Amino acid sequence: MTVSALDAACGTHTEPSRRGGVSWWRPLLTRTQTAAIVTTPGISVAFLALIAFTVILLLSPQAWVPSLKIVRIAFLAAGIAMAGQVVEQTIRRRPITPPSPEIGIALALVCWAVLTIPLSSWPGGSVRVLIDQYLKAVAFFWLLGSVITSTGRLRVMAWTLVLCAIPLAATGIGNYLSGEHLSTGVRGFYRIAGYTGGAGLTGNPNDLALMLNLILPIAGVLVFMTRGVSRAVAVAAVLLSLAAIVLTFSRAGFLTLAASFVMLLAVLARRKAPGAAVGLLLLVLCVPPLLPAGYIARLGTIANIEADATGSAQGRWQDTKVAVGLVAKNPIIGVGIGQDMLAMNEERGATWRQVHNAYLQYGVDLGIPGLLLFVWLHALCFLTARAVEKRAADNPAHRDLGLLAVGVQVSLVAFAVAAMFHPIAYQFYFFTIAGLAVALKNTCRADIVQMPIARSVS
Repeated sequence: MTVSALDAACGTHTEPSRRGGVSWWRPLLTRTQTAAIVTTPGISVAFLALIAFTVILLLSPQAWVPSLKIVRIAFLAAGIAMAGQVVEQTIRRRPITPPSPEIGIALALVCWAVLTIPLSSWPGGSVRVLIDQYLKAVAFFWLLGSVITSTGRLRVMAWTLVLCAIPLAATGIGNYLSGEHLSTGVRGFYRIAGYTGGAGLTGNPNDLALMLNLILPIAGVLVFMTRGVSRAVAVAAVLLSLAAIVLTFSRAGFLTLAASFVMLLAVLARRKAPGAAVGLLLLVLCVPPLLPAGYIARLGTIANIEADATGSAQGRWQDTKVAVGLVAKNPIIGVGIGQDMLAMNEERGATWRQVHNAYLQYGVDLGIPGLLLFVWLHALCFLTARAVEKRAADNPAHRDLGLLAVGVQVSLVAFAVAAMFHPIAYQFYFFTIAGLAVALKNTCRADIVQMPIARSVS
């Protein structure tokens, strides 16, 4: 990607200038734009509420303290964050939403979902999925992409995710050690209970592995960004997350983890760090003897689905074929958002299972247009994070921003793999990482553009 393309991704327009025969890139800003960038706001109510909502989303305190359900703390925090963003930006006479094609595509997806509701297999059910799940996830995506506009805020959000991952992982490990298991219907084979025993984003072992896999790359870059106690905490989060992912016995969790590992090796090679790559490979070679009994056999059912005694691998493969057939039958409109389960029941009998593939969910529910919009959004978020990484590499002062961009890229690759095995099309998982990608671009606009201004002022 060219420098001009990177500037476009970060929202800057540049011209070459030469000092001492060396070309460098200086943003062209008006006086008004300069003042807007160098003015640093104080404590942001919207940002504090966004952090609170993220903690509530991941840790579900209302599941442990039922009285909090009466207060509806998640709704309260989200409402304060959205209202705060609107008020703060209006007072400063700035756009409520920074210009972003990613947010535009997400809104296009929502609009397409709304347009298909009248033709849905169950319009009332589609409305419920749209309101209860999809709009909430897209609103969170918008908040992340609009409120986080500095490296400092990105660091705080990264630490929020990583610190929340510690109790999630610790609970999974604790459930394994204490024998708190879920029955699989197969004698002698059990799965650990999730974080909240069925509720929340990590209520079952597969979803727990998914969330930890998405946060793990962020924890990994914090190891390189920090020193002392902070680094020790980040390392602990990485190790606990790795252990918990394995102990979930999630096949999708393993494949997602493997994809993250391959992507990380590619990043290390790209950044010319062969020593770190070799060290990582040696570390992985030490892992097999530490794996719990039965884990390798569980992974064997990925390639040999007939060997899965639980029947889940066979059922999911059959569901995949049914879903592909439904996409072929309804390639444009689909069956309506959230209605893949009903449509599949009509095709192969009432098993009341969703297709465990987010891409096929979009295809079945919203047709090929919905699927293409989602893939476009996913790819654009990855390219945005990659562009920010390249842009930040121009100045060592933006090392942290570049590392955070790497973490988001790896997390997006992890989701790309995980989405093939989870029915998570309309939930928060993807939109959390995608929102961070948009936040990276906004931070690039603010922090990187600010550097030449700071030099000229001093």
